[in-house]
Amino acid sequence: MKKTFKLSHPTIKYPRLIEATKNEVKKYLKRERNKKLPEYADFWGFDCRFGQTEALAEEIHVAQINEKISFAESQEWTEFYLEILAAPAQRTKRDATDEQDEDLENLETDEEL
Repeated sequence: MKKTFKLSHPTIKYPRLIEATKNEVKKYLKRERNKKLPEYADFWGFDCRFGQTEALAEEIHVAQINEKISFAESQEWTEFYLEILAAPAQRTKRDATDEQDEDLENLETDEEL
C-alpha cells in the first residue's frame, strides 16, 4: 500500500476521517498477514514509511503506525503519506552466548539497585 490519505472532506468531520484511515490500515495489515507464506518464511514483515508527503516520508516500525497517525491528527495535517510493503521474513535464532550475556547484564543491574 502506497497511499496519500486526505484528511479534509466537506461533510465528514476530521476525527471520523482519522478513525477511517486507522481502520483501513488495520484491515490492510490483517489481509496481508492472512496471505499464504512462502515455504522459507515464518512471518510477514512490513517495511513502512510515514510522512506529510512522499518525499518527506521516513522509515517507521509497523507498531508505530497508529502513533504516527495520531501525531498527524494532533498537528492537524490535511494529508499524510503512508507506505506499507509486506515482505516474507524468517526468524533468526539467538545465540546461547548472547542470551547468557544478557542474563549476566540483567543480574548485574539488579544487584546495583
